[in-house]
Amino acid sequence: MGAIANAGGYDAALQRRQALMGASGARALVKNFKVFRIAAFACIGGVLYGYNQGMFSGILAMPAFGKHMNGYIDNPTLKGWLTSILELGAWLGAVLSGFVAEVCSRKYGVLIATGVFMIGVIVQAISITAGHQAILAGRFITGIGVGSLSMIVPLYNSECAPPEVRGALVALQQLAITFGIMVSFWIDYGCNYIGGTETETQSDAAWLVPICLQMAPALLLFVGMIWMPFSPRWLLHHGRESEAREVLSNLRDLPPDHELIELEFLEIKAQSLFEKRSLAEHFPHLQAQTAWNTFKLQFVAIKALFQTRAMFRRVIVATVTMFFQQWTGINAVLYYAPQIFAQLGLSATTTSLLATGVVGIVMFIATIPAVLWIDRLGRKPVLTVGAIGMGTCHIIIAVILAKNIDHFHEQPAAGWAAVCMVWLFVVHFGYSWGPCAWIIIAEVWPLSTRPYGVALGASSNWMNNFIVGQVTPDMLTSMTYGTYILFGVLTYIGGAFVWFVVPETKRLSLEEMDLIFGSEGTAQADTERMEEINREIGLHNLLHLGRVDAEGLDDPIEKEHVV
Repeated sequence: MGAIANAGGYDAALQRRQALMGASGARALVKNFKVFRIAAFACIGGVLYGYNQGMFSGILAMPAFGKHMNGYIDNPTLKGWLTSILELGAWLGAVLSGFVAEVCSRKYGVLIATGVFMIGVIVQAISITAGHQAILAGRFITGIGVGSLSMIVPLYNSECAPPEVRGALVALQQLAITFGIMVSFWIDYGCNYIGGTETETQSDAAWLVPICLQMAPALLLFVGMIWMPFSPRWLLHHGRESEAREVLSNLRDLPPDHELIELEFLEIKAQSLFEKRSLAEHFPHLQAQTAWNTFKLQFVAIKALFQTRAMFRRVIVATVTMFFQQWTGINAVLYYAPQIFAQLGLSATTTSLLATGVVGIVMFIATIPAVLWIDRLGRKPVLTVGAIGMGTCHIIIAVILAKNIDHFHEQPAAGWAAVCMVWLFVVHFGYSWGPCAWIIIAEVWPLSTRPYGVALGASSNWMNNFIVGQVTPDMLTSMTYGTYILFGVLTYIGGAFVWFVVPETKRLSLEEMDLIFGSEGTAQADTERMEEINREIGLHNLLHLGRVDAEGLDDPIEKEHVV
């Protein structure tokens, strides 16, 4: 919170809002239940993303799918392409999502991304007659959809939510993703029994049903989003101020002239003016709000991040943190869990799929503590402990596999010990690198460059995700236990990188972040620009009124909460 406090009086605004609402924390969530319902609905996009991350690992293990692909999946490299092409599409979708969300609106951006997703599912479904090329094309198209949704949905939720519940509603996206992973694993487990579990008897429906089931939540999201409101921030940023005020009034269930609506409206307007003036200063040739300028801006702005030493240090933190997040091997586990468990001695497909289902459950549960306690514990300790835990699990799995490879039928206890280490690895990821890496890449940037910095970090995430998905089948085949040693060593290095290079961002102000990265003056200039805007539009006077009101309170406890 301190990171925003010095950029335009956020603390004063939040205190004034709490004084007007009389609620904070869980009570604020109940007070804003309409916004919570909208955010939860939009998070169906996160469920689709998670479902796709987990679903294909089970399909790859199904005999009917292997038969349908005519041995195509027996080649580790081609198997890697079948899995990782989704991430390549997601990378493209994430890169384009900022342009789509800004030009078409967040609401229509979700509709477009969901439409692309459904086209991808249809193309995969017709692969029953078209062959593996249709599966590849369909997964690439589906990837474009989920990549866009993974960026636009949190943006939409954050802009519809009031500040006092914004963090919880954005974190809801991460829970939705892990929920989708969990559901996909258990759907695969159930569908594996359609027609039996043998190659000769298993029906093609075993793998077609998990693919086609995605259409139901996607259709629900597409139809439902038609009735959802526009983002008030997008409306105001594009000159539709009266509509923005009306949407805010409806979202908060308050009259348009209520002081709380006025306060939030002016905050949004201040942020919009701040972005426009920062753009005019840094990229004057792109300040006109045309579609072509918007498209060029994200690439020009990202390029500018590499041109000063201070910003380049932030680039290193964001991109390398995401590199290590993917090279912990988490998506190797999510994409190839049945193959991994079979290598660890669980020879029956149904048994390995059952163990895979447990991965989904423990990951979902382990993510919850991060949402509750990350702001209290800090980022560096959680990331470092998580890296040590994950790296140790990898090394133990490598030792067990090296000693028992091809002999697990004689030592079933050793195989189950390794499986338990995989489950423990997922727990360590769920509370640490899963959510915390995304928090880090959002917090290290100044206000004026944050959207482009986060986009750069997300791009690193998706590209490394693609590479891991591509090379893991070859690694599991040729390196066997060496795969886990590699992931373990890289995870330890990632922990060391966080401890020695990445600053603790918990409650750091923007000025303090500037000092750490050697860019003194950037945050100060941002702060001065925001203060000037606040005075210009009257927000400064409204915040000052809040402090005066607080001074007049008789109850010292109430006064403390406001001031």
